[in-house]
Formats: sequence, C-alpha cells, structure tokens
Amino acid sequence: MTDQQTLPTTEEQPERQPVPFPAETVTPRPRPRPRLRAALRWVAAVAVFAITGTGTAYGITLMDRTDVPGLATRSDGRWDYPELVKPPLPSGSPGPVAAANKAGAHYADLRALVLPAPHGATPDPALKGDDGWVTTKDFLAPYTEASRSALRQKLVDYGLRHVAARGWTTPDGTRTRVYLLQFDTAAVAEDLLNKDLVSYSGPRFPLTGAASFNQEDDFVGPTVKGVTPVYFTEVKPYGKEQLRMAYLGAGDTIAMITQSRKGVARAVPFWQTLTLQSELLG
Repeated sequence: MTDQQTLPTTEEQPERQPVPFPAETVTPRPRPRPRLRAALRWVAAVAVFAITGTGTAYGITLMDRTDVPGLATRSDGRWDYPELVKPPLPSGSPGPVAAANKAGAHYADLRALVLPAPHGATPDPALKGDDGWVTTKDFLAPYTEASRSALRQKLVDYGLRHVAARGWTTPDGTRTRVYLLQFDTAAVAEDLLNKDLVSYSGPRFPLTGAASFNQEDDFVGPTVKGVTPVYFTEVKPYGKEQLRMAYLGAGDTIAMITQSRKGVARAVPFWQTLTLQSELLG
C-alpha cells in the first residue's frame, strides 16, 4: 500500500497570522500660495459687503423718508397735533351720523370734542372756561361790537344749549380759537348756519379787524360724512394781521374756527385744523 500523507487535524494546523495591510499613505496638503490667500480674502470681503449692503438697502426701504439722514423732506407747514381719540358714547347712544339718530345729536361730552392744541402751542387762558364750558359772551368776543347784540339774540332765538371752546398760539404767532355751539337738533343748527351766519359774500356777522372776506377757492374742504364746512379768508387790504375763519355744520353742533397771524395767515395749518375738527365731530 502506498503511504498516504496524513493531514494534520485542526488542532494540529498552525495558527494563521493576519497579513498586515500596508500603512495608509498621507499626502501632506500643500500650503496655499500667497496669491491664492489674497484672492480668498477678497472673495470673503466682497461677500460680506454684499450681504451688508443688501440688509442696509432693505432697512432703508422700511424707513420713512424723513428718517433717513440726508433724505429728510422739508415740512409743508402742518402742525404736530396729538393723536385724536373720540370720546366714548353713553351706552346705547348712536353716533351723530347714525341712521337711528334723527336729531343728529352729539351724545358724547361736547367738551371732549373740541380739537386739542398742537404740540408746542401756548394755551389761551381766556378760553379755559368753567369746567370746560365758556359763556355766550366769550363766544361773541371775536365779533365786532356792533354785531354782538344781534348775534346774541339769534343764539337765544335758536335755543343755544352749550358752548365749549379752546384757544392757543403757536410759536410762529398764529392765534387759533375753536368754539363748539350745541343746539337741540340738527335742523335748528342748520337753519342758523345757512340763514343767519353765512352768505355767499362772507360771514353775515363781521369779526373785529376783518373788513371783508372771500370764500376759499383753493381748498376743497374736509370731506367728513355729516360735516358741512364754510370757510373764508380776509382779503387785501388788511391791517397788520390776516384772518381766516370757518363754520362747520355737524348735526346739532356748529363749530366756529378762526386763525389770525401777523402778515399772512397760513393756509396749511388752517385747513389742517378744519379737517381734524371735522373728524372729531363726524
């Protein structure tokens, strides 16, 4: 028999040693060249400026023109009035222009409906009144002495109930007086205004220091629902001061507003005052 080669058993097989893998070769990263570093810095700088510029442009678009240095626009002459807030109505009472309010009555406190003075103005102590109310005599003070008696009688005939008023003088020397006269109904106030206070040529009862008026042509007037404005400007030749005046018919209430100033009474604050007072009454 031929001798067969005897294979070693598992126990007898020599232990295999793991074949070591070759070590990983790490290639050193080349140092950036000076020109490359400079280019990278320029790219980063441009990116930063682009982001900053975009944010700045976006911020400017959100700002008012007057808030951006160098872009402030010149004032157009309007006064800086405080924020207007209408007084609350008694519970269950309609507003003056509500369909249910047939009399056009102002149920809110009339004293709270008088336009407040603009910021920086000096209040007129003569129109402070007693608890906010002024007398008929106070209201008649701007009119000529010859017209006061007849106008006083008209107010009695039409049943004047209350007079609230406020006055002030702004730093430019403009003196403003605002009077609110309240009657029983809108029909009564409308008759007094249209039949006895105004005409096409001007106010029927002249004011002191103002010889003649023209009705304003350049101003359309405040377009507030329920308020009818009639406004006049003193025409040349006038004295040292010019006077502007207006009546506002608003339901059961008539507003009388005057503004006078040495030289020329400016139109913009006058129209602004009329508009804001109309908004409070409407």
